[in-house]
Amino acid sequence: MEKRHQLLVIFLFLAAFFSSGRSQSYIGINYGQMADNLPPVSATAKLLESTTFGKVRLYGADPGIIQALAGTNISLVLGAANADIPSLAADPSAASRWVSANVAPFLPSSSIAAISVGNEALNSSDPSLASNLLPAMQNLHSALSSAGSAAASIKVSTVHSMAVLSQSEPPSSGAFRSDLGPALAAILAFLRDTGSPFMINPYPYFAYRDDPRPETLAFCLFQPNPGRLDAGSKITYTNMFDAQVDAIHSALNAAGFPDVEIVVAETGWPYRGDPGEAGTTVDNAKAFNGNLVAHLRSMAGTPLMPGRPVETYIFALYDEDLKPGPTSERSFGLFRTDLTMIYDAGLSKSSPGPSQAHSTPPPPAGPAAAGQPCVPGTVAQASTGGGPIQCSLPSAVGSNAPHTMDLSYWFRFLVDRRLRSNGFIVSVTYRTLCFSFSFLFYATLSLLLI
Repeated sequence: MEKRHQLLVIFLFLAAFFSSGRSQSYIGINYGQMADNLPPVSATAKLLESTTFGKVRLYGADPGIIQALAGTNISLVLGAANADIPSLAADPSAASRWVSANVAPFLPSSSIAAISVGNEALNSSDPSLASNLLPAMQNLHSALSSAGSAAASIKVSTVHSMAVLSQSEPPSSGAFRSDLGPALAAILAFLRDTGSPFMINPYPYFAYRDDPRPETLAFCLFQPNPGRLDAGSKITYTNMFDAQVDAIHSALNAAGFPDVEIVVAETGWPYRGDPGEAGTTVDNAKAFNGNLVAHLRSMAGTPLMPGRPVETYIFALYDEDLKPGPTSERSFGLFRTDLTMIYDAGLSKSSPGPSQAHSTPPPPAGPAAAGQPCVPGTVAQASTGGGPIQCSLPSAVGSNAPHTMDLSYWFRFLVDRRLRSNGFIVSVTYRTLCFSFSFLFYATLSLLLI
């Protein structure tokens, strides 16, 4: 028993030591290619391996990228273009050819997690896509199932914009558009039956663009704000990301598919824009993406889905200089094409996190309205000045104790804030303190369990 205990402690010691710099499967990046100045895929692969991204979403199935990421710990989401949907729907052999050309040659060396059939197809200007979307998904799924065990495990889904909702405010009233009801119900049944996720593109930036008030900006950037009360759930939301994701969760519940997993296929913030585009600054982009990453790593989840992060793909790896539209459309990149950071969102394996005070991550999600219980893992405390009751960590371990990762998150949050309030970042100190806390916590847990 003693030897077993010692081995477990050593294992936990090593796990705590390596956890801060490892890839995270729930944080991905979108790799768009509407550009004429992108670096070689081999260089991009090395860049991605230097980050904590665990997944990469492509809008196509570029063989060079798929091969470049073979043998890494990074898995891929491939894309079948909207233009491919009619042929994939009409002919099962077209789906088999697609799988033979874009999937089978790269397995098992490359890790392919999913295929997205189209991008925001239900909101496309082509009305035929809505009726063809599900048959295309079904044919691809069948083709994968027939292509061997490695291919059969690949999920098939499609990506939607927030425009599939008829209502998203408050989050508890989230509902899908009635005109999309039949098409969406059949797609959701397919996702449920195949264990595939519902993929959505929530952008707090667009919410701020439509309502450019200072309080909206703070709400969208995960910064301190009064919060927004959802009268239906009696939850006060402290950030737009959670509100948007929970609106999707409510819509899925209302449609009768509460167990379908949600994946955020795109979200991000432009660091540059035209003179009339409010909020398009480096500071805001850094604050949003940095605080989003911290929020995901906290394992806090959303108020309606607490205790686990939502798999999220940040938009985007690079700027795409051939995209049409305003300057902001070409300014979502985290990295320049010379492989240097545009700003540090805390995604490098050698980076402790964003370095500006305004990018400090807020507490985990879950403040509640006055007089109402908090979400699981937090307890209610009266706020000063007559504001809403705020949820916080309990002072002692008990039935209301939060998810263990919340403790680690709060520790990192407090250490990070203290270092930044003094105007500097000490990477070694930060990592040492985080490691020490993790080791002590998990070592103590092992003593209690054995």
